[in-house]
Amino acid sequence: MNDIRTQIKFGTDGWRAVISDTFTFQNVRIVAQAAADWVNKNNSQFLHKSASVGYDNRFLSAEYAQEFAEVFAANGIKTYLSDTSLPTPTLSFGVVGFKNVCGIMITASHNPAKFNGIKIKTAQGGAASKDITNTVEGYLGQSEVKRLPYSEAVNQGLIVVHDFKKEYVKFLRGYINLKKMKTAKFKVLTDVMHGSGRDLMLQILKGTNIKLTLMREDVNPSFDGSKPEPIPECLGLMMSRMKKEKFDFGHVLDGDADRIAAVMPGGEFVSPQKILGLLVLHLVRNRKVEGGIVKTLCGTTMMDNIAKKLGRKLYETPVGFKYISDLMLTQKIVAGGEEAGGMGLPNFIPERDGSLAGLLLLEMMVYNKRNFRQLVEDMEREFGRYYYERLDYKMDAQKVDLNKLKKITCVLGRKVIEVKDYDGVKLVCDNEDWLMFRPSGTEPLVRIYSEAKSLKRAKAILEFGRQQIDPQ
Repeated sequence: MNDIRTQIKFGTDGWRAVISDTFTFQNVRIVAQAAADWVNKNNSQFLHKSASVGYDNRFLSAEYAQEFAEVFAANGIKTYLSDTSLPTPTLSFGVVGFKNVCGIMITASHNPAKFNGIKIKTAQGGAASKDITNTVEGYLGQSEVKRLPYSEAVNQGLIVVHDFKKEYVKFLRGYINLKKMKTAKFKVLTDVMHGSGRDLMLQILKGTNIKLTLMREDVNPSFDGSKPEPIPECLGLMMSRMKKEKFDFGHVLDGDADRIAAVMPGGEFVSPQKILGLLVLHLVRNRKVEGGIVKTLCGTTMMDNIAKKLGRKLYETPVGFKYISDLMLTQKIVAGGEEAGGMGLPNFIPERDGSLAGLLLLEMMVYNKRNFRQLVEDMEREFGRYYYERLDYKMDAQKVDLNKLKKITCVLGRKVIEVKDYDGVKLVCDNEDWLMFRPSGTEPLVRIYSEAKSLKRAKAILEFGRQQIDPQ
């Protein structure tokens, strides 16, 4: 079983692997049995052991979800199995509603089509901590896999097929100010990227005058030969339509709809870094929400400026939404966001949600009577314009010498005045420029980030960073 433990490793947000290589039905069952052992052995505070299981639009996701449910059922865990593909936050919302021990989501999120994966969600709806995933890993192969055939489990009431979307849609319709939005006539284009978000936005906005157009809402497990990641390289068609057609806001969801990106009228991509700033401004100034603000280590300096002007405490965490999620459970938080597009929002579960974030941006447009471009430009005039760049450089991450990178004292003529090394290495310069290196926890690559006050400078810093880890 040592071989199993080398094959199955939970990274930043779950276990992901290539379908039919490591991500096999056999290995999914082994993970399910380990998760069942964790549920039954490490959660004595729950009198009744139950879980929810959901899945995205990827190849065989529904079948993997059923296998998971069968193993849970055989271990005496009542399992609510989604009746259709759904966003990860929709499952997490259901976990809290059912007071489950945990949720299991079959998804590889933004990864290419050949991948699938498993996310474990806590009873609070957030991402499982490293302690939990380490415990599950420790149970891998320790027990013989038990399975109860699907029809038998359903007949015994150990598997209950459930519509998770109904209560989720009802909650979001109550969360946003539909009354105020009812007469707004903004035109919105939402790119679902063939993911499990599908038509949820249409259901939520039903009854308003907002004209919402969906694109790539069909099920396509190949994702057009690309990947369902909300980054410019994967959004050519979206950006083209925003340039040619008259939309006020371009909204993008990733494969399991827990992350967001956006495109302005005119076709310009807006990074999640700026989206977090807009959400904070809307929640504080328009909705009067109290609390601090959370950004990750590779978050934009603009958030420091916003927090300072609003008089709010700014928390900085390692990369990974689970760190934001943890803070949302222990502190009063206005909003928290990561550079990859995960946004945590108040009075909700401690989980990122691309649909809710998009709805709040649309609500901000209604409150301020401005289209999305105008909102971004207003914010940049007030808090400064920063250019953020990121490169996912394919290489063996273990070959990167982080200690060597920490010794860099100058970046393109600017003195390094601070080195942060609690998650990769971030070099902060004396003019607010910064450069960061972070080996991926889920893929064979190193992420390089940069930020500067001009696009040319940010790109140059990024290339400087690439040369530090691969001089070719």
